[in-house]
Amino acid sequence: MATESIKRIKIVSVTKALVAASAYAAADVLSESATNGVGTAWTFSAIASGNGRSGEVTKAHVISETTALTPRLVLYLFTAAPTCELDDNAANTALLHADQANYVGRIDFPAMSENGTGDSEAIATESTFGNLPLAFTCAATADDLFGVLVTMDAFTQVATDDMIIKLTVRQA
Repeated sequence: MATESIKRIKIVSVTKALVAASAYAAADVLSESATNGVGTAWTFSAIASGNGRSGEVTKAHVISETTALTPRLVLYLFTAAPTCELDDNAANTALLHADQANYVGRIDFPAMSENGTGDSEAIATESTFGNLPLAFTCAATADDLFGVLVTMDAFTQVATDDMIIKLTVRQA
């Protein structure tokens, strides 16, 4: 990024209603479908200013509609849809060697919390633990990033409650 000038800040938000038919075990994937082969990556569309463009993730915010959650979560990011496990409540397989060419890095969230009876949340920033800023360059024909959200701790989310991930980026 040293040779590119920073143009603007952009926030891209993705929401999924998690199936959460049973409790998540540590290292389970969080997604919208538990049906084998139906879960999808978290797609952060138009996160770059154009196809093949670069940027830096400077802040990551995860929010759950379920109150009083405390798990630590990890978001693996890729420049193409990964081939690793994407189904809800399935054991995580990221990072697969087959996905290495498209791997950007991972964001480690601190433990989620809430203040009262609202949504649970966790935020990773440049000044906190979490591997930020995280530089990326999108694929030549795309301006998207793709994520796999994984829990590091066992927890129970209310079935069909929303999970939201917001990424703040500095676009090059």
